[in-house]
Amino acid sequence: MTLQENAGTPPAPINFSNDTQRLQQIYNIRKAPVGAQFKRVIDLLFETRKAFTAEQINEACYVDVNGNKDVFEGLRNNPKVEYDGIRFSYKAKHDVKDKHELLVLIRKYEDGIAVIDLSDAYPNVTEDLKALKAEGSIWLLPISDPKDYIAFPNDPNPRVSIKVDDDLKALFHEIDVKEQDMSQIEKDLLKYGMEPVTNTEKRRSIAAQMQGISSKPKPRKMNKFSKRAKLTNSHLPELFQDPKTP
Repeated sequence: MTLQENAGTPPAPINFSNDTQRLQQIYNIRKAPVGAQFKRVIDLLFETRKAFTAEQINEACYVDVNGNKDVFEGLRNNPKVEYDGIRFSYKAKHDVKDKHELLVLIRKYEDGIAVIDLSDAYPNVTEDLKALKAEGSIWLLPISDPKDYIAFPNDPNPRVSIKVDDDLKALFHEIDVKEQDMSQIEKDLLKYGMEPVTNTEKRRSIAAQMQGISSKPKPRKMNKFSKRAKLTNSHLPELFQDPKTP
């Protein structure tokens, strides 16, 4: 074919990408608020428990870490993210990886450790907590929220055998703090010289940083618990036997 003949040939039609849905998704993700992009990346790191470079994050969940300074700096300084200068990975509050290490950790906290602080240690930590309770290795004490518990080590060789009256156990289980703001309870405990196991304000702050939003405590609601709050003896296991415990 001559050049003149070739010049008269109409150009081949342009094939536009048929992957419009994926491209629209990428566009929406990158235009989303920074907090939403944080959550997307942190969910990826939490679910996989792998370390990702910025490029790999982009490929996996379409968040352009290198192309958005706010996203990059926010992730680099996020308390739930570990950044070694190249890769990002999930940073749990406690570095335990299996049931044995979990039990060793709990035994270090004679006054109890909040289950919520253990919940992100590794994927099946909740199942291991239930197994440890079933074995009698730990106690799980519910606090303000039915889903919120404190884990106490169960001393296999208790120094003192104590019998708790049924009336006292009934009174203990009648205490309802669902409507009470835990941050105020913690302040009341500190006021009377008792160190609370939980730190609600810190937990809310971390959650806010993860979500990229501000966190304000709910208005305090008074109830009978604030008038008769008592420090529970962690060596009274009979008090902890609650059929609703996980």
